[in-house]
Amino acid sequence: MVAFPNPEGIDMHFAQAEHGSQLGDLWEAARAAGVKPGTIHVWVSRGKIEPVLTGDGGTYFHLPTVRAAAQARAKFTPADPAANSRGPHAHAA
Repeated sequence: MVAFPNPEGIDMHFAQAEHGSQLGDLWEAARAAGVKPGTIHVWVSRGKIEPVLTGDGGTYFHLPTVRAAAQARAKFTPADPAANSRGPHAHAA
C-alpha cells in the first residue's frame, strides 16, 4: 500500500482536461516537490509515492500527489542541519 496513492484514472483524466497536464517525468516531479531526483527514487522504493506510467517513454508521476507527499515531510526537522547527522556522537553547540 502506498502512503500517497494516485487518483483513479477517470478522475485524473477529467482533472487534466480541466486544469491541463498534471503528469511529469522524474525531473518535473523533483522540481514540483523541491527535492533532488534521487529523493523521488527513494520515495518510490519506500512506498511513499508510485509512478502513474512506467515504460519505454520513461516514468511519469502525478504532480499534485508528489506535492502532497513533499508537504508531509519528517515530523521533526531541526533548525541546525548538523543536528540531523546520524551517529552516537554529540555535536558541540
